Amino acid sequence: MTNYKKTGNPSADELLFLPLGGSGEIGMNLNLYGPDGKWLIVDVGITFGDSTTPGVDVIMPDPAFIAKRSDQISAIILTHGHEDHLGAVQYLWPKLKCPIYATPFTAAFLRRKLADCSFLNDMEIIEIPLSSKFSVDKFDIELISLTHSILEPNALLIKTPVGNIMHTGDWKLDPDPALGEKSDEEALIKAGDEGILAMVCDSTNALNDGWSGSEGEIRKNLIDLVASKSGKVAIACFASNVARLESAVLAGVENGRKIALVGRSLWRIVDAAKEAGYLKDAPKFLEASDVKGLPSNKILYICTGSQGEPRAALSRIAVKNHPDVSLTKGDCVIFSSREIPGNEISISNIQNSLIEQNIEIITANDYNIHASGHPYRDELRQMYQWVRPHIAIPVHGEARHLEAHATLASQCGIAHSMAARNGRCMSLNKDGVQIIDEVFSSRLYLDGNRLLPMDNNALKSRRKMSWNGFVLISLVIDDDGDLLIDPEITVEGLFDNDNDEYEKLDKLISVAESALNKLGKKAIMNDDKIRETIRISLSRICKKITAKRPIIKVHLARV
Repeated sequence: MTNYKKTGNPSADELLFLPLGGSGEIGMNLNLYGPDGKWLIVDVGITFGDSTTPGVDVIMPDPAFIAKRSDQISAIILTHGHEDHLGAVQYLWPKLKCPIYATPFTAAFLRRKLADCSFLNDMEIIEIPLSSKFSVDKFDIELISLTHSILEPNALLIKTPVGNIMHTGDWKLDPDPALGEKSDEEALIKAGDEGILAMVCDSTNALNDGWSGSEGEIRKNLIDLVASKSGKVAIACFASNVARLESAVLAGVENGRKIALVGRSLWRIVDAAKEAGYLKDAPKFLEASDVKGLPSNKILYICTGSQGEPRAALSRIAVKNHPDVSLTKGDCVIFSSREIPGNEISISNIQNSLIEQNIEIITANDYNIHASGHPYRDELRQMYQWVRPHIAIPVHGEARHLEAHATLASQCGIAHSMAARNGRCMSLNKDGVQIIDEVFSSRLYLDGNRLLPMDNNALKSRRKMSWNGFVLISLVIDDDGDLLIDPEITVEGLFDNDNDEYEKLDKLISVAESALNKLGKKAIMNDDKIRETIRISLSRICKKITAKRPIIKVHLARV
């Protein structure tokens, strides 16, 4: 039996890997490494709510396992600045309270996100240079530059007495990233030569053959595409992709257009990039209001909202609700992004709205204007040839991505491979990989200003109301159970406002009164029994009338 199984803490001769988020899903990355009684956290990310989480915008891993061991946390290391890798810091750091290590751009972006947090001054954010080496407790760490769809993505070479880990973070192999460092092939090969016990690696595109494409080629295509347009041009892209942002800027500059940023997140990213030394030669960015009077062929907007986010700039433009941007026939919107799964409907709604206004739309299906930030299968093969780990641990993907990646790793000659899953505690050693525990792993929802567990009643009720409606009935009775006034009933989300609505409401009241009258003398003295009897009766009649089972509340008062 391992020391971890006895005490809940890894011993000096154990090396554990435990993902609490990001394995079996895309987003919400939170990974733990544990040797010799210490834990290193790599990334603390979020994902976003959808139609199944009404009223919830942000979802994150539940850190309960590591929060109970907060005195054993050495640090948080952020591999890069995407929300699914750092977005939960502002919500979860008070539970963890440890130093945070990040490269200059990631640190600058993080500080802006935390500007309104009351605990910012209590945090220790340690800025580390690219390609640097540093030590944290039991861990000797080296940053290895990679390429991705954001500045300064890093693999972490984590050296421990048991063996060396290569944690790739998000990456691709881009020979021309257009902005930022190229992947450090030499450092990867050197790490492989020194020996890698396990590589914990991005699986997002493990189903896609070939290579992901180059940002440099996208830049050229955007410049050529804008050159062919005579009206206003709006380019929608991910705000965090600073290289794509710079490409959009150059597409405007080289075609004689003024550049307006539309969306506050773009301004935050630009400020962080400039603080870290990027975009030095970029022209002055303008607000949308600054270019209103210019000829159409002199304007280029760079917009947020490529994923159909309802409050983002492009959504407002599409429904003619933006105070400073209006597009008409002859103008063009370029979607220089991919559709994130789950956003297809909201993106289609925006595109349809634009098309109905005779505004041209161009997507990556029409023109090569987007390249993924994650490795395709040939890039994975190349990485395995360089690093040559003893164990392959696929992370950052759904089950189908992880299993395809594990199979590919085996085909590349890797001795041991096992797909990670949230909560699966894995022991890594020269004999391979073994699952030694299944720990609690769940999700927390940001509901307004509250963090709630996945199974909380508030979200369950809200979801049920959104699907089935809500009924509230109020009754005032005397000690004999007789009604003193007519019942009041409110129904939401169940009936249409048609001519039959009042008839249906009367039917519900009649059913409630009948259920009350049928109660015996003993039951009529029990308020809980009255409420439950009426609730069941109303549930049955609602099911009969609408085929729905709404949430039903019974308010009862005795006089």
